[in-house]
Amino acid sequence: MDAVLKSLPLRASSETKRPTQAEVEAAVRTLLLWTGDNPEREGLLDTPMRVAKAYKEMFDGYNKDPAEELGRTFEEVEGYQDMVIERDILFHSHCEHHMVPIIGRAHVGYLPDGKVVGLSKLARVVDIFAHRLQTQEAMTAQVANTIQDILKPRGVAVILEAEHMCMAMRGIRKQGATTLTSTFTGVFADSPDDQIRFMTLLRTSSKA
Repeated sequence: MDAVLKSLPLRASSETKRPTQAEVEAAVRTLLLWTGDNPEREGLLDTPMRVAKAYKEMFDGYNKDPAEELGRTFEEVEGYQDMVIERDILFHSHCEHHMVPIIGRAHVGYLPDGKVVGLSKLARVVDIFAHRLQTQEAMTAQVANTIQDILKPRGVAVILEAEHMCMAMRGIRKQGATTLTSTFTGVFADSPDDQIRFMTLLRTSSKA
């Protein structure tokens, strides 16, 4: 677990000095001026305040601990030992290079080792990491490794597919291009057959 926690983005803490509300709003006004617009015109007067509020919501993952979401498990599973898969977990994140949106879906599976976790907790773990500045590759590994280290199943499989607005809105401007990333741990990493079965179940359920 220590290795995973060291790899995670920094969370807000008493040691992290955050700007004041006034400083944030002043920074937004500066950006508005830099675009060539007038922050004093009617439509933009409250924009700095709105942006600050929006950032609190979109980046609240820095204030949350994914380990806490996985702390409560259930052992009364009647001997169930096969895959648990939650697919199509919609998420939005922000690229750490350009701070523009990443919009996608996550597919998370694991092989229990005598205990399971509430399904909503898997989605919450995805959201916690999504609500931080990210690269898709890092987020994929963070979700998988956290579930593996905290829940300690026999293995975890995570696939993320997302569209990056830094590709769609700027630079190469390729709308609709998606990026696919995966991380496998435990038996999934050791067994190509289990990887194939996981991906086959994803495809099968999507056609149901």
